Amino acid sequence: MKECWKPGTMVYPIPAVLVSCGTEPSEYNLVTVAWTGTINSDPPMCYISLRKSRYSHEIISRTRQFTINLTNAPLAKATDWCGVKSGRDVNKWDSMHLTPQPGVMVDCPYVSESPLSIECIVKNIIPLGSHDMFIADVVNVIAETDFIDTTTGAFNLEKADMLVFCHGAYYHMGKKIGKFGWSVSKKKK
Repeated sequence: MKECWKPGTMVYPIPAVLVSCGTEPSEYNLVTVAWTGTINSDPPMCYISLRKSRYSHEIISRTRQFTINLTNAPLAKATDWCGVKSGRDVNKWDSMHLTPQPGVMVDCPYVSESPLSIECIVKNIIPLGSHDMFIADVVNVIAETDFIDTTTGAFNLEKADMLVFCHGAYYHMGKKIGKFGWSVSKKKK
């Protein structure tokens, strides 16, 4: 049996990320974002969606750049805290003992403690209703070498203990059950 619900945002789980922004240390800020994702492969593009009331919305609108910092279990408390506190009132970097590192291809910092940071340049801002969508070109990816598989060169999500958000709660990612195409691949003899 199935039950119908009113329309809602039930595409879960999704990453819980810390978005860093600001081009001057005095305006560096972090905001927790769950409305984020990939939108194109070539060129690489992604998006974040923010409410206009968020302090980071004004900063990103003006500077046209941000960094998506993926989070993991050790960053869970900081991820939640940065989503409920405003950068207008507190310095989130200092309060959560996070380290801003100078961006490589953008002027905003990335979170040193993040396992993977994605530097972005805003291409378009689309007003959607409750949120504005910031569509961005990915200009650089910074990966923590401890989580790079030395055999394949791939980022090891399981080892990184990535954090996801699902229906109001944070979770660890589960174990890998297959890779793209595994359902149709031929068994090796």
